[in-house]
Amino acid sequence: MKIDNQNTPTPVPVEKVKSKPSTEVSSSAESPVKGPQDVKGTAARMTQWFAQIGVSLPYQGMRANSIESRVQRRQKIAAQRKLNNIESVFEKALKYCIDEGENERLDPDWFYNFANMAEEIHSPAMQELWGKIFAVETNRPGSFSLRTLLILKQLTQKDAQTFRRAVALSSRRQGDTTPKLLTGFYQQPSILAMFRLRKEQQLNLATFGLSYPDLLSLMDLGLIHQTEIESGAWPVNSVVEWRSNGQVFQLTARKPGTTLKYYKFTTSGAELFTLVGANKQAKYIEALKHILLNAFVVN
Repeated sequence: MKIDNQNTPTPVPVEKVKSKPSTEVSSSAESPVKGPQDVKGTAARMTQWFAQIGVSLPYQGMRANSIESRVQRRQKIAAQRKLNNIESVFEKALKYCIDEGENERLDPDWFYNFANMAEEIHSPAMQELWGKIFAVETNRPGSFSLRTLLILKQLTQKDAQTFRRAVALSSRRQGDTTPKLLTGFYQQPSILAMFRLRKEQQLNLATFGLSYPDLLSLMDLGLIHQTEIESGAWPVNSVVEWRSNGQVFQLTARKPGTTLKYYKFTTSGAELFTLVGANKQAKYIEALKHILLNAFVVN
């Protein structure tokens, strides 16, 4: 998924409304209103944002109109923007048409919920993602839950970039559809070494662009489970294949009681994982293999 750093939504054409002379008398206790020539810097940017949703100040010529006309104007702008958004999502969805399914019927409740949420998506990059989701869901109904859509609606472009970095560091075990962020291992001491310190080694994901605050953010969004997980003990001499963005490696536990440590994607995180393209992270895989060699045979 290409993340666009441009946050400013596309301006919606707005009809010019001729201002009428105001008959209202301002209170002498009120501070004088600054004119347009005084609006600079941050104030100018704020004015531009509010203008896009049909809100302006007295000197901008709108307060002279009735409350009804101002409400109608704002409602029209909002309706235009929603229409522009949903049309953009539809247009992007058509680029990803897939004709591989069994022509299952799309759930109408899912579609109308999707449409209501998609019309509030303003960023072109996020509209692209919503378009992909609709294309996949139309071909394979049930691929994305409404819960996933609700999570996706909360995502900002910054959140999407963080999620993409997590996807770039993720791995999937052969036969498992749920991605994991492998961080290291833990080795249970033998009976003869019960009083020794537990043997474990772990990577710092922040070294590879995914800080702990980033992980907390993804947890709060419901894309990654809240705690780090230890797998069950891996059987000795059992070869297990893992894939990480096209890179393949195999792990074989050297001793009994060896477990992997990882952060696990949630169901919603796993659903969105399928849509996000990410580059290979060779340095991360190299560092991960270096640590795992202390407990696994790595091929």
